[in-house]
Amino acid sequence: MAGPARAGEARGDCGAEAATRGFHAPTPRRWLFLGALSLLSGSNATLWLSFAPVADTIAAHFLLTVEQINWLSMVFLVVSIPASVVAIWVLDSVGLREATILGAWLNFAGSGLRALPCVVVGIPRPFAFLLAGQSLCALAQTLVIFSPAKLAALWFPERQRATANMIATMSNPLGILVANVLSPALVRKGEDIPLMLGVYMVPAGLACLLASACLWGTVPPCPPSAGAASPTSGTFLDGLKLLTRNRAYIVLAVCYGGGVGIFSSFLALLEQILCVHGYSSEFSGLCGALFILSGTLGALVLSLYVDRTKHFTEAVKVGFCLTSMACVAFVLVSRMQGQRLALATVCSLFGLFGFAVAPVATELAVECSYPVGEGAAAGLAFMLGQAEGVLFMVLMSALAVRRPQSSLSTCRLGEDPLDWTVSLLLMAGMCTLFTCILVLFFHTPYRRLQAESDMSASTQDISAEQDRAPAPEPSPETPAPLVLESGAQDTRTAAQAGSEWAAGEAGEGQCGCAGHGSEPATAHLGLARSDPGWLVQVPAGGEGCWGLSSGQSLA
Repeated sequence: MAGPARAGEARGDCGAEAATRGFHAPTPRRWLFLGALSLLSGSNATLWLSFAPVADTIAAHFLLTVEQINWLSMVFLVVSIPASVVAIWVLDSVGLREATILGAWLNFAGSGLRALPCVVVGIPRPFAFLLAGQSLCALAQTLVIFSPAKLAALWFPERQRATANMIATMSNPLGILVANVLSPALVRKGEDIPLMLGVYMVPAGLACLLASACLWGTVPPCPPSAGAASPTSGTFLDGLKLLTRNRAYIVLAVCYGGGVGIFSSFLALLEQILCVHGYSSEFSGLCGALFILSGTLGALVLSLYVDRTKHFTEAVKVGFCLTSMACVAFVLVSRMQGQRLALATVCSLFGLFGFAVAPVATELAVECSYPVGEGAAAGLAFMLGQAEGVLFMVLMSALAVRRPQSSLSTCRLGEDPLDWTVSLLLMAGMCTLFTCILVLFFHTPYRRLQAESDMSASTQDISAEQDRAPAPEPSPETPAPLVLESGAQDTRTAAQAGSEWAAGEAGEGQCGCAGHGSEPATAHLGLARSDPGWLVQVPAGGEGCWGLSSGQSLA
């Protein structure tokens, strides 16, 4: 979906080299891009949930209600759904670098706007500034979350794509973990809130600086794979149409989105689910931390495995099955009292299997939807996940019923605890349903890998034919000199120039036939992006060849 520009830029500086080397010349700058995007994603996640762990203190300091504080987190889900469409267009039509820089500035601006009520004395409505800052960060989230798949496709060779996607993707839940640990540690009383807001501005500012100063291009000078050098589908709307007609992608997007929704609901409601049965908020936080940390480990292991074997479908299906089993186990164990070890183990397994699937499923979405742009393939699945997450949270909250306060309950005083039995059964049932649909109905070829294989084979065939081609016989007549617009001349014959070009002598004096005929002929040669094209004139009635001076290269 912005393909022609991508292909042209990628091949501009090393087209011949990439073709002869099989497109396996990744630039070290890819790790800088990955680091900047990962830092931005982690920073955005900390800003998302920075208020939730200290909601009571924030509400008391700014004279707000707890419901208003909850909206500071919920606004991310609300804003991200309509903003996702714009973010997909920016990624696939404008460019990855521009999307990353825009996301970084929105994220930094949002973090600064949140801090204004603490810096400027006498602001009458601090909630408006807090909500506006969170809204800017929510806009940045859509640009950040959709980028890992595109970054992996454009900057990393196929043997590293799943791993790169995993690193950028898992930095977001790690940011959530940091927010849940750091906010309570920084805020003991209302006077500590400015410190917390200032601390969270630091990584946001650093990510903005890295994105603005250190990212020099949407694509590397040499494409790391054949897929990175080839264009994706033409326009934004064309890509969306292709996605809606792709049965395999629809099945994967709905099931993966459902998994994202279930995980979002699980993290948001975990403390309320466990407090009914006597588990403290500290233990709930520990279970959430184990859920994320084990998931990060699982994602690393599975991504390395998939990079080596390319078993995307098998990995996702097995991961979904194990996740469903862990979800059912959580529903059963969470209703028991005093089972801390068993509950911590089940939460760890739930995260281990579930989070491990996320980056691999994103790569699989790109594989089954190729040649649609990576931003659209990953973004539409995430947008469905956000919508399903809102739906699940509303349904689970509506199905929960209050029951008389139990002596074992550790829920907040003054409110009767909620019975989450029906809600948990709904969560386990939906998780199992999505798994069955994926296992039974998802079947797809790996379109991107197949296209890259075909392009590599074609390139090798062309190179072999050129190597086997006999050199043309020298011409007995010496044609008139070839006059270039710059005033330089090339007096070699067509046979000499053609022989040198076939032999691959691309150093001083790159050359090739420009044309011939009874009338003057012209040809426009495209050079490297930094150089203008040269106009070459061939003498009338003679066979001419063009020549390039030292330091020039073909586009």
